[in-house]
Amino acid sequence: MAEYINIRGQSIEVVASDPANPTIGQIWYNSTSNTLKGESYAAAAWATGGTLPTGTQSAAACGTQTASIVFGGYPPKTTTLEYNGSSWTSATGIPYASYGNSGFGVQTAAVGTGGFADPSTQFTTTSEYNGTSWTSGGALGNARYNASATGILTAGLIWGGSLYPSPGNRDLTEEYDGSTWTAGGTLPAAIQATGRAGTQTAGLAFGGTPPVTGVTNEYDGSTWTTAGGTMNTARVYMGSDGLQTAALAFGGSIPPSTNVTESYNGTNWTNEPALATATNFLMGTGTQSSALKIGGSPQLTSTEEFTGAAPVTKTITAS
Repeated sequence: MAEYINIRGQSIEVVASDPANPTIGQIWYNSTSNTLKGESYAAAAWATGGTLPTGTQSAAACGTQTASIVFGGYPPKTTTLEYNGSSWTSATGIPYASYGNSGFGVQTAAVGTGGFADPSTQFTTTSEYNGTSWTSGGALGNARYNASATGILTAGLIWGGSLYPSPGNRDLTEEYDGSTWTAGGTLPAAIQATGRAGTQTAGLAFGGTPPVTGVTNEYDGSTWTTAGGTMNTARVYMGSDGLQTAALAFGGSIPPSTNVTESYNGTNWTNEPALATATNFLMGTGTQSSALKIGGSPQLTSTEEFTGAAPVTKTITAS
């Protein structure tokens, strides 16, 4: 009778514990658990997350998939909510009610700034959150709403946005050091509601309007340049997160609303599994491989969690 080693050229290793760093395609027998196991590659996917206690759209958000914060939103409100990876809880409200506001940082060191309140109030206000309470920060040099922001409390970045009724969309960038906003590089075009990713010295802007575009722009800490990778689906009012070389965009409006998800590797955009629900005016936090979609229009309470494709150890069974 032919043996496996002669057919396949290798034997199945018997080990007392799973290998620390298995390679894709590796198979082994765990003698402790009496199971046959192998290393494969799990596909990226969206899954249902915890339900928001109140419908939320056009708010600001930041943090990680297991420690996020969302604040403000339409209609203008001061609501602040925190996520622990499974459920949402109410926290101290941000001092001023607005929507189309911008946020960056982490759950225990967050910044909220700008925004709009009906009928025509636009804010330069900045508030800082320490995980318990909000305090005043430095005022923006230019009022704006539907602007995009990224970074951390002591090194933040905001760009674009709009001022009603004029001068309309902005091409202005500002940088935050934890207390003061200063002028940064000018965008290639005046735009609002782009996707956002990255840091103060390596920012990424994609999509936006008007007109609705899929153009990608990169920031190096002083200058914006148009990158080579254009989004496969041009859109606005999307959820987004990640880094300049590892970003994720999901949902938004083409129009109409879409559930399309795309990842960016610093050069090209690639389609990923779609959101369960097409929506716009949603919020996004996290990383390219561990993202969180929050709410959306019309006043959605749903949350979805994204897990990127990655190696995974699986038990091999007869079925």
